[in-house]
Amino acid sequence: MDTKGYNWKFTSVGGAVRVKIDSGADIAHLGELDRKMWTVLSSPVKGLEFDEKTLALIDGNGDGTIRVDEVIATAQWLTGILKNPDLLLKGDDTIALSEFDTENEHGAKLLSSAKQILVNLGLEKDSISLEDTSDNVKIFANSIFNGDGVVTPASAEGDETLAALITTITEKIGKAVDRSGADGVTAENIEAFYTACADFDAWKEAAAADKDNIFPYGDNTAAALAACDALKDKIADYFMRCKLIAFDDSVTGAVDVSADKIVEISGENLSLKAEEIAKYPIARPTKNAVIPLKGGINPAWQGAFDTLKGLVFDVDFPDADSVTEEQWNAVLGKFGPYTAWMGEKKGAEVESLGDDEIKKILKEDRKADLLAIVEKDKALEEEALAIESVDKFMRLYKNFYRFLNNYVVLSDFYDPDQKAIFQAGRLYIDQRSTDLCIKVEDMGKHAGMADLSGMYILYCACSSKVKNATMNIAAVLTDGDVDGLRPGKNAVFYDRDGNDWSATVTSIVENPISLRQAFWSPYKKAGRWISEKINKAASEKAAKGEGTLSTITESATSKPADGVNTATKAAPFDIGKVAGITIAIAAVGGVLTAIVAVLKSLTWWQWIILIVGLMLVISLPSVFIAWRKLRKRDLGPMLNANGWAINAASFVGTKFGHTLTSLAKYPKLTAVDAQARKKARIKRFIWCLVCLIVLGCGFLYFTDRLACIGLPFHKEKVEAVEEAPEPAAAQDAVPVADTPAADAAPEGEPA
Repeated sequence: MDTKGYNWKFTSVGGAVRVKIDSGADIAHLGELDRKMWTVLSSPVKGLEFDEKTLALIDGNGDGTIRVDEVIATAQWLTGILKNPDLLLKGDDTIALSEFDTENEHGAKLLSSAKQILVNLGLEKDSISLEDTSDNVKIFANSIFNGDGVVTPASAEGDETLAALITTITEKIGKAVDRSGADGVTAENIEAFYTACADFDAWKEAAAADKDNIFPYGDNTAAALAACDALKDKIADYFMRCKLIAFDDSVTGAVDVSADKIVEISGENLSLKAEEIAKYPIARPTKNAVIPLKGGINPAWQGAFDTLKGLVFDVDFPDADSVTEEQWNAVLGKFGPYTAWMGEKKGAEVESLGDDEIKKILKEDRKADLLAIVEKDKALEEEALAIESVDKFMRLYKNFYRFLNNYVVLSDFYDPDQKAIFQAGRLYIDQRSTDLCIKVEDMGKHAGMADLSGMYILYCACSSKVKNATMNIAAVLTDGDVDGLRPGKNAVFYDRDGNDWSATVTSIVENPISLRQAFWSPYKKAGRWISEKINKAASEKAAKGEGTLSTITESATSKPADGVNTATKAAPFDIGKVAGITIAIAAVGGVLTAIVAVLKSLTWWQWIILIVGLMLVISLPSVFIAWRKLRKRDLGPMLNANGWAINAASFVGTKFGHTLTSLAKYPKLTAVDAQARKKARIKRFIWCLVCLIVLGCGFLYFTDRLACIGLPFHKEKVEAVEEAPEPAAAQDAVPVADTPAADAAPEGEPA
């Protein structure tokens, strides 16, 4: 749809352009808004902090999801009823009757129904409120007929027989609750009652027509069948034992009760061993295969057998001393017709009324009268539904604009004075609280999608003993450090109603929280890594020491075997390895010497630049990555994982994120213990003094003020002095004394 037909206004919400809804006309024209400009395309009905009845009213098809078409239909119905749709923006729960638009068909009906509600409640006023319309019991308390198709004893209007019949039906078939709050019956209940009565009566008549066949033992037939069923398996077991004895006498001891078993329990109170004794045969099995009727029955089964004998055997075999297997099977066969008749039983719901009462009800046949009362009540259905429509209107009148701010615009989330309908409450953890907490139905699905949001998320399992309920939440942290957070950490969650829940962190989705945290993150990771290495090395050292001590102890306490040389063989000398290590040490030493020489040549301000530069080199990549994630931090994936269809980005910037998470801020303490204050001052003085000394020494060193004590920063270069060469005559002169006389020059020649 295009938006040219209506002059929409736009605003910035959460760093994105959103349509602005600030008038009743905007609501009335929602159908003309391009769906690409809706922030939400669908939302779930459950799990939201919003009036559930209002959400159910907007969800026209009742599928548990609210879509754009349903929102548009609700907006058009609602604005058409009002003379001034701008009233929707106030969110009031009371409206003047004069505000209904009687030129609109729905508006005229609602006005009439609103007036009827006030009459039913005994109120005389020119306005109606949500409180007036929300209690159906009060509205219909004095209404005998209210259009819901449920009739109560009061609906009989003085006919005591019908009133009593309605009460009977509610007791035997079931009840329905009338709009007035009283128990009553529907047409379905009435039909079911008379059908049950007719079926039960027909079933009883069928038995009367074949009484001798169906009831072989007269009125005692049911009791006789129960007595046979109680001993049927035990008697079948007895006859099988007898057949085995007839087959082979040698098995008599095995199938009969063993004397040894009796001996085992004879020393105890046998009255407490009835369960054990009941496992023995019902009588002593013999090859004759008959059940004795005059004694010889297992005492654990004597009572049940006497009942069977009195109801069956004394009737069929009054003078017999025993019963054969054929006779027993004949007895069981006599119950066939009775069992079949019982299997066809119908109308058990009304059996307790008795045969005579059921026949009386069928004979009087007031079924048509009851159904007529139901039809009389249903005739007012439209009027009653119109009364209920007033409650629908009042709920939407109060809540619909707020719903739009969480659906079309999502402005409530970015309003510091409001809470979005998906914000479930506030979580307190690790000296902070966060207001961005969302209920989670499917933890696996949510965690998989929520990571795309770029937010730091704590998944918590919450439980309340007061409400006897549990739930899962996803809490987003947007400020502070995360050093102390881990799965298993306990917290407290407060829902929107102020109820407290015990919360435990179950998992964490880690993402940057702030640039400051990202800047220091590499150093914290390095610190943790160093700490882990130190702890690991210390543990290994301790374990090694314990192992060495154990080895020494074992060596000292055990003697070596004869002829075994216990001296440790020295490892051969590897000159190549030693040379390699020497070269490596020399290379590292040369590099370190060069680095130290460069560092010594730096001035104090160059040192500062070097340190700052190193920190930037280490931290800038982490900060850059965090900056990119923070600027794209989006609420959409979290809501999508919960069943929403988010149609536009919903950014959670750094500045806005600070409003969602609140850190603990402690005031400066003035009234503290004097001794503690003195110790704190001394501690601060010592630290300041140490820092000043270090800074002073550094300044003196780098400015060559300590050269006088042999600690120069810039060492003077000592130039090499060349020695003057000796004269050539001196170098070539030969001592006269060493010259032999024979070598002297001849006389007259120059020497």
